[in-house]
Amino acid sequence: MDQIFRERERERETIQGQPCAPSTSKRPSASFFSGFLRKCGRKGGRDKSEKLSTQFDAELQGVNNVNLYTYKELRTATDDFSHANKIGEGGFGSVYKGRLKNGNIAAIKVLSPESRQGVKEFLTEIKVISDIEHENLVKLYGCCVEGDHRILVYNYLENNSLAQTLIGGSYSSIQFSWRTRTRICVGIARGLAFLHESVRPHIVHRDIKASNILLDKDLTPKISDFGLAKLIPANMTHVSTRVAGTIGYLAPEYAIRGQLTRKADIYSFGVLLVEIVTGRCNTNTRLPVEEQYLLERTWDLFERRELVGLVDTALNGDFDAEEACRFLKIGLLCTQDTPKLRPSMSTVVKMLIGEVDINENEITKPALITDFMDLKVKSARKATPDVNNINYNFASSSGNLENLTMSSGTSSCATMTFTAICDRSI
Repeated sequence: MDQIFRERERERETIQGQPCAPSTSKRPSASFFSGFLRKCGRKGGRDKSEKLSTQFDAELQGVNNVNLYTYKELRTATDDFSHANKIGEGGFGSVYKGRLKNGNIAAIKVLSPESRQGVKEFLTEIKVISDIEHENLVKLYGCCVEGDHRILVYNYLENNSLAQTLIGGSYSSIQFSWRTRTRICVGIARGLAFLHESVRPHIVHRDIKASNILLDKDLTPKISDFGLAKLIPANMTHVSTRVAGTIGYLAPEYAIRGQLTRKADIYSFGVLLVEIVTGRCNTNTRLPVEEQYLLERTWDLFERRELVGLVDTALNGDFDAEEACRFLKIGLLCTQDTPKLRPSMSTVVKMLIGEVDINENEITKPALITDFMDLKVKSARKATPDVNNINYNFASSSGNLENLTMSSGTSSCATMTFTAICDRSI
């Protein structure tokens, strides 16, 4: 199950970005969404459909580049959402493989009524991804908003996600050679650089992680799941928002202050980069204490000049040691404790392909998950429950960090629910 923590309440933001300029291709307009929802409202559910239609009408103004599918079309495409066509399942609902009327094979993401991806995230995903296109981003074909159904239709990617195939030691028939890994790293970096620097307003993904990187038949990486994305105008340094993302990939300064910048994505990419090189999940409490947190382990070996020892043993020594160490150092640069020291994604791309050299003297200690947790525990000890209304609950299962919940009555620290991403053996 996709273990993440999502925003639970309506966000209060300092600014509100506008979607990118729509393309000129003719697609159903926001008013069509509204009318379609009203038409499809059923007895007993009409009020809910009317409410949804109003929200769609307001939120999707100006978004025209969206195909609208009927529920019947998607039932036909998936053989009535048959179990044989189910290719994934998580907290959001289920994903099915289907063939559309035009012959395209699609990944059809059906959000369950109890989905952690609510209407707000559903709308965000449509608005953000519908008007941009890049080789390293998933392509949205369209959606279905009929009655209570919320369905997203994407191009089908044959080789699942990095989390399912490479990270954490799960069995996979795919052979991730060193050259394949370098192409994947560069592709993800280029996709993020496009979102951060080429799109106006800039887009911060907010949930870069292994399970959100999908692979096509050629193992080209595609960044997916834009439900938590935020738009940041070029003249703004940050937006203040409720915290959302995945612990292990979450930049600590964003988690603490709720001030979102592109540097939060860069931190997440740095963690992912180290995971791809090592073939390991960033957190695994089944390992010896000194190896449980991958980023901490990477920093330790960097200081000892033994980074090459982290490279995935599944490569059987068939890799470029100098290049692998360079990638790990880039991962450390991206996760530095001081956000402004992290390089931009366009600079990261140049570093990965060898166009920009790395100055090892510029690499400072990363923002470590252990330091972040220590800070939270210390804060809890100092706080007076009657004043701050802070409660920490640690529910441990199989030795991993699960359901770490923090709630605060103050606005300085956003209400969050932490759920550890994974605890796989390697």
